[in-house]
Amino acid sequence: MASVWPVPFETRGRKANIVKHGVPRTGGLKGSTGQNREVESRKIREYRALVEIVNTKMRNKEYTNDVLSKTTELLELNPEYYTVWNYRRLLLRSFFTSQFRPDSNPTEEPSDSLNLDNIQRYIANDLSFLLPLLRQYPKCYWIWNYRFWLLEEASRLLPSTTAYDFWQKELALVGKMLSLDGRNFHGWGYRRKVIAALEKLSSSMESTGKSMTESEFEYTTKMVESNLSNFSAWHRRSKLLPKLLDEKKADQAERRKALDRELGIVQRALWADPDSKDQSLWFYHQYLISNFDSRPQSDVIAPDLSVEHKIAYIKAQIEDLYEMLEGAETCKWIYQRLLELSLMSRSLANRWAIDSARVEECIEQLLILDPLREGRWQDLRERIAS
Repeated sequence: MASVWPVPFETRGRKANIVKHGVPRTGGLKGSTGQNREVESRKIREYRALVEIVNTKMRNKEYTNDVLSKTTELLELNPEYYTVWNYRRLLLRSFFTSQFRPDSNPTEEPSDSLNLDNIQRYIANDLSFLLPLLRQYPKCYWIWNYRFWLLEEASRLLPSTTAYDFWQKELALVGKMLSLDGRNFHGWGYRRKVIAALEKLSSSMESTGKSMTESEFEYTTKMVESNLSNFSAWHRRSKLLPKLLDEKKADQAERRKALDRELGIVQRALWADPDSKDQSLWFYHQYLISNFDSRPQSDVIAPDLSVEHKIAYIKAQIEDLYEMLEGAETCKWIYQRLLELSLMSRSLANRWAIDSARVEECIEQLLILDPLREGRWQDLRERIAS
């Protein structure tokens, strides 16, 4: 049973402070003394006894409030014990089923035949129970998975307007979480699911569902302005912008304007520190220049650019990169991007955007600055020579 304890006892006496994305994770065990070991042993015995009680009662299908309380105790001790979260789902499903009125018609919709006040209270209470756990264990997947399940149950069993209120509060919660750790990719993934649920409920309540694409795009703007290294925000932005332009039925001129704006944002940020080891901006820049590729690309901003326009963009980007290179000669991303743009130019117009000597210089620099990918750069050299 030691494997289900929240902190392995083998780590006692060692520091357990971990920093991720600049956010410390605390709670390491202090050095053990005889008295501490006695306390720990007692806690282990109590914990194992509680586990045995819960397992026995669930095997016997004792779906009662007392067992629910026992799972609460157990999960407060160990939120990583995912089996107990599944037990809790079974308990609540049993309680939800019990709320069917005796005179209900089996053909009725659930929202017409359930005691909605009790269902709503069960869900609200369980969401409240999770909040202290989330503060203490913000990156525990099982808590978030269970929370999402509760909200899906609200959508399934409650009127759309009531369920919508639950999801709106959840969006505020995940927004607060990301304000504390804006680069938490799990938080961004959870936010996407919450937004999808809100949009789905909105469409069920109105003849034309309300899209949240624009407000979410503005949210990414706020997040990257507060931290240019927020890879998750840049990635989310790359998925939202094409969708936003499609929803607005943007014409080619509007799409080019959007592309120019995004290129300007990234270039200004890169100019501030081109030699930065952070990759977030360079990856978003790579997404933007995919608009110039001769091969069909999905989720691009301006899919109908002419060859002439693409070549013009490539030349402008190369000029900016060479200016950026002055004083940032050790930045491998500049050399890599120069090669990528040059290959695009050759594919589009059968000619290099930079001369062969500069192409070779880029490869030589990459071999020096990025030796772990030596095979890749040598392969590229051979492809270029062929």
